[in-house]
Amino acid sequence: MDTPLPSIPFDNSYARLPEGFFARLDPTPVASPRLLHLNAPLARALGLDPMALASTAGVEVLAGNDVPGGAEPLAMAYAGHQFGNWVPQLGDGRAILLGEVVDVAGVRQDIQLKGAGRTPFSRGGDGRAWAGPVLREYVVSEAMGALGVPTTRALAAVATGEPVLREDGPLPGAVLTRIARSHVRVGTFQYFTARRDEASVRALAAHVTARHYPDTLQADRPALALLDAVVRAQAALVAHWQSIGFVHGVMNTDNCSISGDTIDYGPCAFLDDYHPESVFSAIDVGGRYAYANQPHLAQWNVANFAQCLLPMMAAEEVAASGATDDAATGTTSGTTTGATDGTADGTTDGAEADYSEATRERVIAAAQASVDRFETLFAAERTARFRAKLGLADERDDDVALIDALLETMDAGSADFTLTFRTLEDDPAATRALFAEPEAFDVWHARWRERVADDPRGADARRAAMRATNPAVVPRNHTIERMIRAFVEDDDLAPLEELLATLSDPFSASADDSALARPPAPAERVTRTFCGT
Repeated sequence: MDTPLPSIPFDNSYARLPEGFFARLDPTPVASPRLLHLNAPLARALGLDPMALASTAGVEVLAGNDVPGGAEPLAMAYAGHQFGNWVPQLGDGRAILLGEVVDVAGVRQDIQLKGAGRTPFSRGGDGRAWAGPVLREYVVSEAMGALGVPTTRALAAVATGEPVLREDGPLPGAVLTRIARSHVRVGTFQYFTARRDEASVRALAAHVTARHYPDTLQADRPALALLDAVVRAQAALVAHWQSIGFVHGVMNTDNCSISGDTIDYGPCAFLDDYHPESVFSAIDVGGRYAYANQPHLAQWNVANFAQCLLPMMAAEEVAASGATDDAATGTTSGTTTGATDGTADGTTDGAEADYSEATRERVIAAAQASVDRFETLFAAERTARFRAKLGLADERDDDVALIDALLETMDAGSADFTLTFRTLEDDPAATRALFAEPEAFDVWHARWRERVADDPRGADARRAAMRATNPAVVPRNHTIERMIRAFVEDDDLAPLEELLATLSDPFSASADDSALARPPAPAERVTRTFCGT
């Protein structure tokens, strides 16, 4: 008797948007699906039965061979700036959104199959994913979740039994089941703004507001409040990235989630030795998305989002002022901080109505002020996170200088990012040994000891707080590559299981003793990462 398809309680709000938001199509079936890993705790959090998902019928769903009842498969349309270059149509070229569920905590979540076959947005691609990027995203996204970083999650990885052709030749294919609070990006708004489709921008904003930022509906100017909320979310997210040494690798506007979650783990990486100019992505030849550049590029992304909202903000300004806007001297297009790298060319003005010069100036000034606040918000969040990493219980004016001095010393001494913070309180001798110039660390360390000497918590409480903030393990690049090679070359999933188990509790004492906590030997270093498309 065949196992029935797993029951999934879909409630698909995005599919209820106008047809221009997506293309409806089913995933393309694969030859011989095999479950590589199922995230049973996440399945239960989604209100799904892990045993049903791991069954033969469940794996057929996770591979895209069967579509369960209630699903409304679709590929989302969006545009974006890729490395600063405007591309008016991108979209889901190898991902299909099956639908949405409301999890046990009451949060709406997307269920998406990544690598599910060609779509109208594939632009000549095969619509598939090979196992390496699938396993990388599975491990890194789950590790980010365990580190407390807002992120998409991985529900399952399924081998397809079919080869995927890439530059290196045929590689094993796979499908990732990705869970996200939504897949709406800055590029989704840009897609409609570039088409001067203000009605769709409004519909999308209403969807995003209801789903992620319902409090903004109570504001006097909801569109401006939405912009403020996205600016805050992105500033907090990138500060969190910086605090754990994470380098996204491809911070294009189509990879910038409106929800403030980390999305699209392509050529991402974690720092080993700390160097702020570090770039890992093989396609980032100019270093646009280097570790140190991430805050600036996140602000650039939200500046592009701000441009999309200008017509809505103008309408709100007129409504709030009660004035008749009869001096049509210009559109609501304008520049916001950093958003002049290909957006001030008419692609994102998007207004259907003209407004008076006074209204236009007020709206642009309000948007500019919101985008400008990114810097202050980011700086405050970054300082708070690094203050916690150093065990500083109270706030003092010279804390930023203390933080930056350590990072500069780490840069000069090529010290390991993760282990410097993890060992600082417990084993300063081990910390000192991480520095090529230990005498410079000694100078900083004496300064830090003086700073924490009057910590009202005491050494034990400070140590516990620091251990709860500084992970012992992160998904280091060489461990990810070793895991991928084990599967591709030997069909060995043991390294995957080991990584997932250790990274699920990165702050534990047992993680300190794991081989995965050790930095790479010189021959193991991974300096280039790839997106896998």
